[in-house]
Amino acid sequence: MPKTTIKDVALQTGLSTATVERVINGRGGVTQETVHKVLAVAERLQYGIRQNQTNRRTIRIEVILVRPETSFFTRVNQAFERIAASLDRSVIIHRTFVAEGDPLGMAHHIDNPSFRRSGLIICAQDHPRVAASLRRVRASGVEVVQIVTRCDDQDVPYVGIDNYAAGRSAAFYMSGMLAGRSGNLVALCHSGIYMNHRERVHGFSDYIAEKGAASGHVVAEVIMGHDDDLRSADLLAQTLRRDTDVIGVYSAGGGDEGVASVLRKSAQQGRDIFWVGHELTERKKGYFKSGLLDICLDEAPEVQARRSIDLILRKLGAIETAVDTSQVRFVTVNAQNV
Repeated sequence: MPKTTIKDVALQTGLSTATVERVINGRGGVTQETVHKVLAVAERLQYGIRQNQTNRRTIRIEVILVRPETSFFTRVNQAFERIAASLDRSVIIHRTFVAEGDPLGMAHHIDNPSFRRSGLIICAQDHPRVAASLRRVRASGVEVVQIVTRCDDQDVPYVGIDNYAAGRSAAFYMSGMLAGRSGNLVALCHSGIYMNHRERVHGFSDYIAEKGAASGHVVAEVIMGHDDDLRSADLLAQTLRRDTDVIGVYSAGGGDEGVASVLRKSAQQGRDIFWVGHELTERKKGYFKSGLLDICLDEAPEVQARRSIDLILRKLGAIETAVDTSQVRFVTVNAQNV
């Protein structure tokens, strides 16, 4: 059977090879509908999977994630599920969820898998014990890729967006669209345990420190909402009552339902607060329509999942197709292109 090419995928989708290549390599500049369409066809045609059936061995890849109840990790999990169904039967994807608040338990699971694995794809908190476990696993010959966020070890490959750039982008849009209105800005994230959230808040704060003085903008507070709707709502509401000069909120993590509830009440009271969030969901589309949400930075988790698997398979010699190792492009969404 001839090997599937990018032209085959383009023909099946009715798109140009350039557009398909942008999606496959996560270069951005295309709609989410196009991303889903291309990835679905690529998976069905098993694009990039070696179709030589000789000398096959079973490749077991474990995917370790956290918080399956959140919309973001639901998207990530579903992406891995769809991709797993399209792979050759010699490639088996095991999806595991581990408690995020237990780094020692995470490290123990990394060191003591219940099966022999060839590769590990992981989203984990930045903790010395977790990083040490990942180094041991890599030393044992297992290929490891981090997605979404990384631990403080540059030697472990990472597939995800440039989170510092995302934070700066949030500040760029917020500061620019609030030009003429001086006031305080607030950033809200999970906590300090995830490097991606720290990088986003740092990028946001650095941009405002560099550019905000001229426009009268200051990052007044960073709220640790732990991606929990109730906690995020309570803490943000307290901040807005305490500081009547807040004119912008950057949600660097989750807890968006809580943020939305507070900002909706503020809008009803005649207080207009600019909101930048992450991850485009159906509910966020509704927030755009109601005017509650102004900018959303989508992290293309489907692309992260596809590329991380391809990178593992490439390192294991299971596919020949070159894999883009640059950082995944995040997509900026507003009410005009949602």
